[in-house]
Amino acid sequence: MKPYNRYILAIILLIIFLSSCRVGKRYSRPELNIPQQYREQPLSVTADTVLLPWKTFFKDATLVGLIEKALSTNNDVAGAVMNMQQVELSYKQARLGLLPTVDLNVSANRNWLSKNSLNGSLSEQYLGTRYMDDYSATLRLSWEADIWGKARMQKEGALATYFSQKENLSALKTRIIVQVAQAYYNLIALDEQLKVAKRNVELGDTTLGMIQLQYNSALVNSLAVEQAEAQKKTAELLVPMTLQTIAIQENALSILCGSFPDSITRAKSLAAVMPDEVFPSGVPAALLSRRPDVKAMEYMIVSANARTGLAKAALYPTISITPSIGSNSYLFNTWFDLPGSLVKSVGVGLTQPIFQKRSLKAAYDIALIDQQKASAQFRQSVLTAVGEVSDALVRSKYADERIELVEKKKASLTKATNDVMMLYKSAMATYLEVITAQNNALQNELEAITIRRDKLNAITDLYRALGGGVEN
Repeated sequence: MKPYNRYILAIILLIIFLSSCRVGKRYSRPELNIPQQYREQPLSVTADTVLLPWKTFFKDATLVGLIEKALSTNNDVAGAVMNMQQVELSYKQARLGLLPTVDLNVSANRNWLSKNSLNGSLSEQYLGTRYMDDYSATLRLSWEADIWGKARMQKEGALATYFSQKENLSALKTRIIVQVAQAYYNLIALDEQLKVAKRNVELGDTTLGMIQLQYNSALVNSLAVEQAEAQKKTAELLVPMTLQTIAIQENALSILCGSFPDSITRAKSLAAVMPDEVFPSGVPAALLSRRPDVKAMEYMIVSANARTGLAKAALYPTISITPSIGSNSYLFNTWFDLPGSLVKSVGVGLTQPIFQKRSLKAAYDIALIDQQKASAQFRQSVLTAVGEVSDALVRSKYADERIELVEKKKASLTKATNDVMMLYKSAMATYLEVITAQNNALQNELEAITIRRDKLNAITDLYRALGGGVEN
């Protein structure tokens, strides 16, 4: 074997040996010390458990239509989809990052030479011209040997970033779904409050008319009439205030669905849209495989780990190979006269950073800190996820207790209102007792609507906190 060929073979074997090296550490999940159950109660959620898809979880067809519209036309979702497309292209770019590059260079040059130069005198002597032509066509391959696993780390980082963006998109869709649902529930609650207000206006009219008759008969004084009028105005004030809130909520929901402010068609009562509480029970650790925001944060650690490895690899030497082949001639008619015009070359280069070593070391330290920050953010996302599930469980649990109590209170206040009206007609109760009983009943009805809405929101928040039912 010729010495030159042995030299090339030795370089190739060295590159193959070094290619098995990797300077970066492989990713391992940080220690989390997750509790075995939530604060209020255990939930049996395993890694293989899948929550109901949102189209199944939400029963109301109108709400499902609004959510579909929001997911397809909401501008935040559209922006996130485009971000994901960019990340996907970056991943494809990273896959091709360390592949060999091939360049074709074709050139034709004419140089007018000095008579007093050696080339000028030779050109005039042998070619009979004062100029010299140069025709060249070269195919050059450049390849950096991946001796530290940089290609693998680039692909790992780009793929982790892609999956992180994908999970962020799922998290955004889940949040949009919840926002649409809760805005929808709020509208229905406002409708019920408006009905209560109008009903109490009618009741106030009846009470005022009755007291007015008694005033005309000199059975009560003008203070009773004024108190009844004030009670009626209290109920009347709720009507424009509720209508204003309804209009603002409709505008917000329309914008959330990607359209200009308009009225929103909706169900008649909160009871008609109550979803089933189908939540399996289990341990908080399952959130790591369910919550898209938690998974997105973990992918960011993987990406940061890859960047740290790449920053460390930049401290080590790189080996590049640049073979080329082409044709070269000083005459056009012999340009591609092979093999006479054939030209070949091969180059092997080794580059070791020297003066920028300190800068590269600083870049590595920065990448290491970024990885530690990503790890801390991941731990915080797990804490937040477990906390949100616990909060939703607490709110749902105590909303049930409040609903039970407010219904019992409603029964008592309804009986009290009926009794005080009968007593008042029999002159055994004062007008103040009538007004107080009516006001208490009004406040209790409004509070009952608020509690039922809180219960719906708690169920929806729990559905989201457990991961939601958005398909990737």
